[in-house]
Amino acid sequence: MKRGSVIGNIAKDLGLTLDILSARKARIETEEDARRYCDVSLRSGELIVAERIDREQHCGEKPSCVLKFDLLLESPLELHRVSLQIQDINDNAPRFPTDIIKLEISESADKGARYRVAAAHDEDIGQNAADKGARYGVDAAHDNDIGQNAVQTYRLQSNGHFVFNVQTTSAGDKYGELILDKELDREEQHEMKLLLTALDGGSPQRSGTVVIHVTVLDANDNAPVFSQAVYEASLPENAPLKTHVITVSATDADEGVNGEVTYGLSRISDKSSKLFSLDGQTGEIIVSGDIDFEEGSKYEIFVQAKDGYGLSSNTKVIISITDVNDNAPVIALKSSTNPVPENVSPGTEVGLINVQDRDSEKNRK
Repeated sequence: MKRGSVIGNIAKDLGLTLDILSARKARIETEEDARRYCDVSLRSGELIVAERIDREQHCGEKPSCVLKFDLLLESPLELHRVSLQIQDINDNAPRFPTDIIKLEISESADKGARYRVAAAHDEDIGQNAADKGARYGVDAAHDNDIGQNAVQTYRLQSNGHFVFNVQTTSAGDKYGELILDKELDREEQHEMKLLLTALDGGSPQRSGTVVIHVTVLDANDNAPVFSQAVYEASLPENAPLKTHVITVSATDADEGVNGEVTYGLSRISDKSSKLFSLDGQTGEIIVSGDIDFEEGSKYEIFVQAKDGYGLSSNTKVIISITDVNDNAPVIALKSSTNPVPENVSPGTEVGLINVQDRDSEKNRK
């Protein structure tokens, strides 16, 4: 909503006339370091937008986004907690991490072989095995919007060798599979370029595209295998930079280049990418940014292990952040702007004291 847009009528909600609202000097109060997104019009009693609210910037990928602030009235002092539900609009188009994805597939790959569209970084796909059902990472699109406005489906350019199928995991996440519908012949065609389009479900619908560059090669057998399907680590907030978090490990039964394993981040949020980094050779994850429990208590990172010619597998890393008592209580005094007469009666309310602590559980008591 644009600045000045009307959200609702505070006067009607509180059952106050405009004269009383003005006389009691109604105003919006926020925390000291918080931006004021809303204001009260004393002429109309309406709650209006004071500054543009960006849901993705304020709440990220949280399914529910609530903006909280206080409405203060004077004479007598009265404090109302206001919770404003921010709804998502389709203002972001799907986007791929790269403009082009390189995929190398053996010419002996069987019809029906599947190439899964999983989140990946800008990493080429190497020479791969010809086994039916083999899966190969292809960069998936990301949309900052949520729900129906997020990525809903993919569409592959019509071609003579591949079809595209959208699947849904048990957790409800959607991904695509590039399926070989007709065998490849390197002598006939050694490479091809396919346009993949990601579409969201918003109105108007938005889309993003990426080019899949397929190069036809020879064979490779075994994909890397992680020692664990899920890795878990715990880390206190404010951990110093370069602090060791966890090390993932994968092995490949192949020999030589086919068995050389390197690591990459296959799916990671923008926020997590600023906090953690991965050593592509050792699989060690370290702290690379300032970690604040109040900003996030749990992070999920998907790591991909890839051999020398591109066969890959993925694992999930769950990093839990523990709270440290690093926030002092903040005392806010709300008082009347009118002077207190010397003959005021005992027990007359002259101010409100509000104490808040951003830490959690015992640290905020």
